[in-house]
Amino acid sequence: MNPVNHRAQAGPSPGAGVVAVTSAATARDHVRALVREDGRTGGPNPDAVVDLLLVVSELVTNAIRHGGGLAGFDATPADGGIRIAVRDNSDVVPAEAQGTGEIPHTNRTGGYGWPLIIRLSAAVTVEPCPGGGKTIHVFVPLT
Repeated sequence: MNPVNHRAQAGPSPGAGVVAVTSAATARDHVRALVREDGRTGGPNPDAVVDLLLVVSELVTNAIRHGGGLAGFDATPADGGIRIAVRDNSDVVPAEAQGTGEIPHTNRTGGYGWPLIIRLSAAVTVEPCPGGGKTIHVFVPLT
């Protein structure tokens, strides 16, 4: 494995060797580099990487737009996939987070983000954070 540091931190001023994740684009770039350089993901299917990047985009965008801001981001290789944790500043858990992944009807409020996250992830959990906010944990398979 390449000795590149894959730690990421939300915010503009990370420490040495830590990637600043401040947007969906920087989160995708970080995860793309992590997948490319880490052998534990087992040579991912290119379509699975596209799915992973879509999940990352949706989670980070939701934190910024609906969660009071991005408060933390972590991506960790695991056997057969990537674990993602996105923290925001809101205690509110979207009702769709526990949904079935069904695509919304056109007359319904809300978008396609949560259904896509649920469909493309093998596991989704929402954990309240001490002092407020929440962390959304997902595992996205790459095999």
